[in-house]
Amino acid sequence: MAIRVLIVEDESLIRWSLRQKFEEREYQVAEAETGEMALQAIDANTFDLIMLDYKLPDMTGLDVLRHLRQADQETVAIMMTAYSNIDDAVEAIKLGAFDYIAKPFQMDELLLTVDKALETTKLRREVRELRRVLQHDYGFDRIIGQDPSMKQLFELINSVARSNTSTVFLRGETGTGKDLVAGVIHYNSDRAHKPFMNITCTAISETLLESELFGHEKGAFTDARTQKKGLLELADGGTVFLDEVGDMPPVLQAKLLHFLENRRFRRVGGTQEITVDVRVIAATNRDIEKAIEEGRFRQDLLYRLNVVPIFLPPLRERGDDVVLIAQHFINQYAREFKKPISRIEETAFDKLRRYNWPGNVRELRNVIERAVLLCRGQTLSGNDIVVGGAPQSREQDDLAGLNLPPGGLDFHQLENKLLRQALAQAGGNQTRAAKLLNLSRDTFRYRLEKHGLL
Repeated sequence: MAIRVLIVEDESLIRWSLRQKFEEREYQVAEAETGEMALQAIDANTFDLIMLDYKLPDMTGLDVLRHLRQADQETVAIMMTAYSNIDDAVEAIKLGAFDYIAKPFQMDELLLTVDKALETTKLRREVRELRRVLQHDYGFDRIIGQDPSMKQLFELINSVARSNTSTVFLRGETGTGKDLVAGVIHYNSDRAHKPFMNITCTAISETLLESELFGHEKGAFTDARTQKKGLLELADGGTVFLDEVGDMPPVLQAKLLHFLENRRFRRVGGTQEITVDVRVIAATNRDIEKAIEEGRFRQDLLYRLNVVPIFLPPLRERGDDVVLIAQHFINQYAREFKKPISRIEETAFDKLRRYNWPGNVRELRNVIERAVLLCRGQTLSGNDIVVGGAPQSREQDDLAGLNLPPGGLDFHQLENKLLRQALAQAGGNQTRAAKLLNLSRDTFRYRLEKHGLL
């Protein structure tokens, strides 16, 4: 796409000279002799660059620049003037001019400035496009579900995104979409134009994790040849997502606690305290209460992280959401693999409903990707759905011989009875009651809340 340039200059010789150079570069060039003509051109077109004379017959270049900033924040302008004045130069820069060039100018120097200005325009538009893509990828519509538990989750995420809450704690089994929820919170908040830093606490060693989070000073350790800013510092004004925080080493848990309490930290090997404004979103699939009992996680850190706790329910507890999500992935991969799938047999959906989904949405996505890739023809059948990759779980084998009453049963009432019985048998201890039902403590508490038993 050709670069579009507007030359705003009342001297015809300068306009001609600039036009010749720009057209040699195959730029599309428009001209304006007055400020009014420039305003009309700006309102009618989009330009990559504006060469703007300071003194025009009917107004100043600053007036045009003010109008430009109201019309298009991304177009870069280079101010040209034969009346060098420091105050005017400062005002031009404040209004967003890329540079301020005195006449007469050397054409080679001016073209070098033009190249730098156009590179700035390119970067600004790339950043805008990246933000547009990220906001699409992390829109609320990316979280799919109609189960009542998901509707409550939507409302909570929406409230958190629009609030100034500094700390959020996401809990749930692996594959439930904690990273997606963290991104949705960030990109739908006032922090969306600032960085979103994502780090998995188990992905790197303890020493490197400390440096990644807090940064280090030159000479802090053997390989620290230069100063390095950490993710907390780089994310100032934005969000840091700490995934798998339940596996963070104890020494770093103490440093993270100090930061959450004071919003200040020191780089590794540093003496100066650095203050930043970041939202911390932590996530774990661990049973944190059990980790605290075993001395692997600090209870005071849990209190700090648990400002806004958000529990993501497992897929097996979300009813027909498995069908909605599967349909979404089928459409996505059919487009990606250019498959003409126009029909899905009910047997495929039945197979998805019956499976327990230990890997949750992540596992479902992989199953659907494989099914679409290997599907022949326009119909996706139950035979295309391969779940588990192994014989059915023991739980499903045990249920194979269970005969349900012809009139059906009230599953809600049955679940309520089981929860009460487990609590009674465990003497009210929720952790032991959860173990009796082979549930995690988080899942057990979620079901208690659903039944009003908390």
